[in-house]
Amino acid sequence: MSIPELTLNDGRSFPLIAFGTYKLNGAAGVQGMVSALDVGYRALDSAFNYENEGAVGEAVRKSGRSREELSIASKLPGRHQKYDEALTCIEESLYRAGLDYYDLYFIHWPNPKQGLYVEAWQALIEAQKRGYVRSIAVCNFLAEHLDKLNAETGVLPTINQIELSPYFPQDDMRAYHQKHGIVTEGWSPIGRGGKILSDDLIAGIAKRLGKSSAQVVLRWHVQVGSVPIPKASHRERQLENMSVFDFELTDQDMKDIATLARPDGRSFGQDPATYEEF
Repeated sequence: MSIPELTLNDGRSFPLIAFGTYKLNGAAGVQGMVSALDVGYRALDSAFNYENEGAVGEAVRKSGRSREELSIASKLPGRHQKYDEALTCIEESLYRAGLDYYDLYFIHWPNPKQGLYVEAWQALIEAQKRGYVRSIAVCNFLAEHLDKLNAETGVLPTINQIELSPYFPQDDMRAYHQKHGIVTEGWSPIGRGGKILSDDLIAGIAKRLGKSSAQVVLRWHVQVGSVPIPKASHRERQLENMSVFDFELTDQDMKDIATLARPDGRSFGQDPATYEEF
């Protein structure tokens, strides 16, 4: 199965769905990632703090897929946002994975009270120049943070990975991204704890279409212009989650799903204006 692609603002291509690797660690994690690559995913999303970059690299080597056809991502943790520390951390990320480069490297959280995210971004720009990473990106940045990156470096990220689901559709952030040529990538795309999968509205649409509730939610992501990052350890669910390009939600479906939005639908109240992670 082939996943369609989009073009990032630096000219590189990226698939319309990526595979999340959070909590996929050790031999079992490698097995789950190899399975995902085997069914057709091309993008693996990892992070320094997931403590599985080694498993990601091993999965790449065991997959039988050529390195050039894959997109491997990791993320800079908050405790290493100082310029020199950030560059060393990226080097360590590469050593852990046994890779020559990352296709994408993110700042994991802005941690605005620390005042270091611009410095970290400058380090990612340097890492790109050194060939450590192909594309640079951020996670959980608000518009004010992105504006500051642009004002101080003149470089906007290719992607901003944010929490996104029908309960928390982030209309304003998605509009900002579209205006500035930034791709929206959605973490926790079907929510945490599965509440949205048992929602009567989602279940009704799924029944009509002969699809699963997860497929309906992931298709919603695609149609609002977001790249979802579902995770699953079992092959059947991995295949189900990526099989969202052979059907469409109607305009009425999209309007109905829009009614699920909540004033603050964040799963755990992780507002990037105040929340920090190290």
